Amino acid sequence: MKGISPWATVASNIFSDTNLTFTDTRAYGETEFSIYCSTDSLWCIATWPKGGKIAFRMAYAPDGGIELRDSKVDGSTVTYHLNSLIGSYKVTVSFPNLATGGVLHYQTKLTPKTDLLIPYWPRDIVIPGKDGKPENTAGKIHMSQEGTRSGMVFFSMTRPKAGSVLYLQNLTALADYCQQTETSAGNVVGGNWPELGFALPPSTDKPLAEGKEVILSDAFIAFNPDVPDGEPTMVRLFLDTLALVYLQLPKPGTEYHNWPEILDLGLRDLLHSPGCWSQADGHHYFNAYVSDYTTPPEIMVQLAVLLPLTDYVEWSGKTLDAIKIIKDGLPAFYDDKLKTIMRWLPANVDQLEGEEEQKKPLVMDSWYLHHPLLNLSRLALTGDKEAERLFMGSIDYAIKVAHHFKYQWPVFYKMDTLEVLKPETEPGKGGEKDVPGLYCHVMLQAYELTKDKKYLREAETAAKKLQGLGFELFYQANNTSFGAGALLRLYKITKDKTYLDISYLCIANVLRNVQLWDCNYGNGKFFSSFFAMFPLQNAPYTAVYEEQEVFCALHDFLRHAEDVEELLPSIRLLLAEYIRYLVSRAVYYYPPMLPKEVLADKPKIGELTPHLWIALEDMQDGWEKCGQVGQEVYGAGNAFGILPRHYMRVKDEDFMICVDYPTSGFSPVKKNPVSFTVLGDKRLTCRLMIIKGEKKLPKLSVAIKGKKHVFEGKPTKDGNIEYQIPGNTSLKISW
Repeated sequence: MKGISPWATVASNIFSDTNLTFTDTRAYGETEFSIYCSTDSLWCIATWPKGGKIAFRMAYAPDGGIELRDSKVDGSTVTYHLNSLIGSYKVTVSFPNLATGGVLHYQTKLTPKTDLLIPYWPRDIVIPGKDGKPENTAGKIHMSQEGTRSGMVFFSMTRPKAGSVLYLQNLTALADYCQQTETSAGNVVGGNWPELGFALPPSTDKPLAEGKEVILSDAFIAFNPDVPDGEPTMVRLFLDTLALVYLQLPKPGTEYHNWPEILDLGLRDLLHSPGCWSQADGHHYFNAYVSDYTTPPEIMVQLAVLLPLTDYVEWSGKTLDAIKIIKDGLPAFYDDKLKTIMRWLPANVDQLEGEEEQKKPLVMDSWYLHHPLLNLSRLALTGDKEAERLFMGSIDYAIKVAHHFKYQWPVFYKMDTLEVLKPETEPGKGGEKDVPGLYCHVMLQAYELTKDKKYLREAETAAKKLQGLGFELFYQANNTSFGAGALLRLYKITKDKTYLDISYLCIANVLRNVQLWDCNYGNGKFFSSFFAMFPLQNAPYTAVYEEQEVFCALHDFLRHAEDVEELLPSIRLLLAEYIRYLVSRAVYYYPPMLPKEVLADKPKIGELTPHLWIALEDMQDGWEKCGQVGQEVYGAGNAFGILPRHYMRVKDEDFMICVDYPTSGFSPVKKNPVSFTVLGDKRLTCRLMIIKGEKKLPKLSVAIKGKKHVFEGKPTKDGNIEYQIPGNTSLKISW
């Protein structure tokens, strides 16, 4: 402990009094919850059976003057009305109970007496300690909010060894506060022991309006009596308590979007807009960004578009000339001297101007070597011989680099000398820590292709380098997600539970980097951002390319997990929900879906053409414009990833089935009836749509397989039929 603020000192002194008179006391299990009104705050004090205490400041009035006027009890929920010098408070507390699985929830509303500026606000968690001495306590903060990610802090009290807490502030509820004060909900939850939790973003220019009720806090807290004894137990506790809180969290509704039509619009612009293409070395290549003609072609960009296109072609049965065009240009990326594929097209490296660290000949960003190899291996496993030649022709170089760096990769290195050019992301933070998982995935692909066990040994060696990284493992979202799937596969091959634990660690890192709230202030009012994924651990925006790859990787993870009975239910629940929300909100990456005033005037790279169905790289916090980086051609896989995974084509019929949860077991060759399993968790529901074609829909029956229960559908204005289906349900559809 480095010292505490005056606010924490005062609070600790209050709670050193063993004769406090509490307004209300409730118990859940062995944990006791008590309400106390001091001169400046309304508190909820949680007392663990082992003696640890946590005080939650639910309402606050600077310089005192707070009075409890009355309270109203409704079962496990109590509403408190308070007067204060700054205005009147209404605080609603829902004590933990069996229905909530042990989650404490409090919401605080203020009606200011005057236009009110808030230049400072104390955090809402204080660890008072015995006899008012916080220095007698100690704890471990496992993670807290970074930027505009979820308003979470996850910590354990280790002295006394009392238990663990996951605190989540529902930042969606703060939209009115942020709108009035023109503040952001970024970096508002965190702190240092013994002062943690949420503090209102300071407002010094724009006040809260007199007489207008506004929400100041909406907190959900899960308590667990366990203190993790190592990384695997810490990760499991985080995932389980996050799922517990998520079930209680108010969640926005989702929308159905016509993804077949969106795909057609995107495909048209991708193939026919000149800004998407360049010509080099006798071949056509995709630009990374619309009208970016200064950067030479990159192999990652070509493959990031090619793989989703091949998924779409396999699903639709159509042919696309663009696939051959892209494939024809891939061999030119191979360097016969180094025996590996290169990031930049060798014939055009003289275009690199070195304005960024990696934009120099022979400079490799560690993950950039492995990502194209992963995509080449996917093509090779479908029987593509040229992809197999490029993949196997580069694999020894990848192994050489791994051995040189002892499976702990820097950020940038020289490809010919392996000289480290940038060892760490930030001083003291290490290199690209999740690359061992991506490398593991590549090696498992090589093992599957060749059956040579040396690649399995490489995968195992790399995987173990991820142990002990905690919530610092995550470098880039898609790579961490690919690593999660690889570690699950490795567990299934070896039956070594270590790899399942590391897989969970990867998933925990991914979920720590999502936004479990909707930014409904500023520009954020025009698009949904709930459960959005950030591409890097410190990125200020969410990004389409990483999101669509995470989406595909988590689909793959759940497919491999179908026969893993011991998989944590919390993972099945949370991953299915991420997928459901992406299917709903990913459409807002396309600029035609947004008002022009929300779009950046001039992007960093290339041009931004508002009418093009080419996705923006970046969706920003509500006070920033979107598309500041550029219009991302290599993010074109967005729609091409969604359609084959969520739309089921029924043989010889003029309708399709769409489910926004992941599914398994559907066969496109089977006729009436069809059956499949909706994944996820029964405690939550998803949308199933029967999508009308040219003909009128037949009379349909959607039922639980093997049971008499039939779901009732709701016709939509487009002639489709919509159903709400619980997760983890086997369905039979007949007509």
